[in-house]
Amino acid sequence: MNDIPLSALFAILLLLVVLSAFFSGSETGLMTLNRYRLRYAAKEGNRAAKLAQELLKRPDRLIGLILLGNVFVNTLAASVATLIGLKIGGEQGVVIATVALTIILLIFGEATPKTLAALHPERVALPAAYVFTMLRVVLLPIVWLVSLISNSLLRLIGVTPEDAAQHSLSVEELRSVVTEAGAMIPQRHQRMLLSILDLEKATVEDIMIPRNEIVGIDISEPWETICEVIVTSSHTRLPVYNGSIDDLKGVVHLRKVLRLTATENNFNLTTLLEQVRDPYFIPEGTPLNQQLLNFQDQRRRIGFVIDEYGDIQGLATLEDILEEVVGEFTSDPATRVKNVYLDADGSVLAHGSVTIRSLNRSLNWRLPTGGPKTLNGLVMEQLQELPKPGRRLTIGNYQLEITDIRANAVKTARIRPIKAGGALDETAS
Repeated sequence: MNDIPLSALFAILLLLVVLSAFFSGSETGLMTLNRYRLRYAAKEGNRAAKLAQELLKRPDRLIGLILLGNVFVNTLAASVATLIGLKIGGEQGVVIATVALTIILLIFGEATPKTLAALHPERVALPAAYVFTMLRVVLLPIVWLVSLISNSLLRLIGVTPEDAAQHSLSVEELRSVVTEAGAMIPQRHQRMLLSILDLEKATVEDIMIPRNEIVGIDISEPWETICEVIVTSSHTRLPVYNGSIDDLKGVVHLRKVLRLTATENNFNLTTLLEQVRDPYFIPEGTPLNQQLLNFQDQRRRIGFVIDEYGDIQGLATLEDILEEVVGEFTSDPATRVKNVYLDADGSVLAHGSVTIRSLNRSLNWRLPTGGPKTLNGLVMEQLQELPKPGRRLTIGNYQLEITDIRANAVKTARIRPIKAGGALDETAS
């Protein structure tokens, strides 16, 4: 070794520093690769991405392979630096060479390549995947032995290599990805994606039409009244019942009824009932994401929400669920939610049957949604007594005033947002 010229030793040392930088940078690059972007690139046929994906299936062996190469290179670099130090300055030269090598490896062999790899993982990791694929074959016995020993130690503390291979995102993590996408995803599309994630948090009670507001055909009414309901209806599907919604017969599609009206002699109560389809019932508490799939499976667009006793509580439609994702099918803020009216002073006059969820979504409010589903239910919960016109109360950052009651329930209430300082917000919505 003493016969090796200094120029050759410096060249070897430079090569070893480069190799150390390669191992350090590739380790950071491979471990910080975006797994979903890598999976997409692999599906598109990128060979380097396929190799990297294969290496990352066993991160324990990959880390063992990288560290094996890095330790070997750094140890050899220390030996070469010692020889250079002895040749130049004897024992004092060894000390100087050791300190210098430590600084060089820290800057050029660790910090710089790892920083580069963290900032541009794909540019570093994908080319390195070719090298490590070959090294894995050559050094397989040694890597297997190192992984076996390290995995055995990890199992003693309850950790397995399979745990590290799990890269699925939770709902909240996925929400963060969508929110932080910035200009990559338009803001409207971000809201839609977040609304889809929120579907599992809401149930059919949050969007259903209460039973007392269900519009339908009452076959106990005179035939002229039934025809008027059909002609003036703004809905394409109407419930059909006898006297009360509890005696529900089913649902009729008005498009089928219009065919019958073309021939007046064929349009009567009997032919109308022949067009009625059996009702579809939805158990209360069903999450919206599940109900969306149920509507698809059952090929339905309308269902009746029932409680544990089988009593009808309301009506939910496919359109209502879709509006949770894409927003209301109207662009006029003043009519965005039915039975909600915006006044010039910034206050909102709302019907007691309006759902809290629709108010929050349409007006960007934060009324509590953990309890009652409707405005009337929220007021009754807060009052804990029968409502009276003119009664005021504060819920969160909102002041509510009961303006009208009906049958011991809130018919209408005026809502005013409160500013942070305690004053009423005159520019609500």
